Amino acid sequence: MNHASLPPSAGIGLRAPHVRAALDGHPDIRWIELHSENVFGGGPASLLVQQLAERYPLSLHGVGMGLGALDPLDARHLAELTRLVRAVKPAAVSEHLSFNRAQGKVVNDLLPLPYTPETLAHVAQRVDQVQHTLGCQLLVENVSACLASPDDCLGEGEFLAELAARTGCGVLLDVNNLYVNQCNLGRDALAAMQALPVEVVGEIHLAGFIWRDGMVIDSHSRPVCEDVWALYQAALTRFGPCPTLIEWDLDIPPLPVLLGEAARAQAALDACRAAVQRPAQVEAEAV
Repeated sequence: MNHASLPPSAGIGLRAPHVRAALDGHPDIRWIELHSENVFGGGPASLLVQQLAERYPLSLHGVGMGLGALDPLDARHLAELTRLVRAVKPAAVSEHLSFNRAQGKVVNDLLPLPYTPETLAHVAQRVDQVQHTLGCQLLVENVSACLASPDDCLGEGEFLAELAARTGCGVLLDVNNLYVNQCNLGRDALAAMQALPVEVVGEIHLAGFIWRDGMVIDSHSRPVCEDVWALYQAALTRFGPCPTLIEWDLDIPPLPVLLGEAARAQAALDACRAAVQRPAQVEAEAV
């Protein structure tokens, strides 16, 4: 299985308003993420992805696989993703730990799963199927929720850690989603991170949210809040300098604003890297 990886730097989710700047080769864009489904189907979209992949390390991020759905995996969707992965050879491929369909009906949302042994076994089988078909590792992302399942008997981090152990998948740790679930459900975001082995986290997501009717909504429409930045610092302390993406999908700002968020993440990554290197340097000088 191919375990390609992204550079341990800060990238951006590339959306339509900023594609031209990226194609022109913007020096402050270190790597990019595209939603896989947005470039399915061949044609001009395929050419665009090829051009971008020649300029930047590329992450393909899926929103429509439905890893937790009870319906069989969509064969056409998986075939399209396989074609895309083989064509552009991305540095990372990811999908959400969620379901989006039942009895043939598709919902345009990322619905959370109950954290149970039965769900774990079901999702593990599907992750195995996807990875076998793609020929590469899949990063699985934790999702946000407004309500907890009454059937939950595993912690969020515990579930992801066991999924990685069973399948060899990695984890895309969405720090904003951990914070959203802490606010909405009373879960402990730090405990979720502590439950994850350091080596399984292959990427981190940061994003903004909104409050609505007393709930936190993972809207990807605002800057990263200070509490999430603090949680990100804790994530870097635990997992080390990890590829980090700024997601901004609605009310997309001018590119300098987006890159400003990425620059803040990059500064945190650089500080983390320096902190890791200093003890090793001191030890080497003492020998």
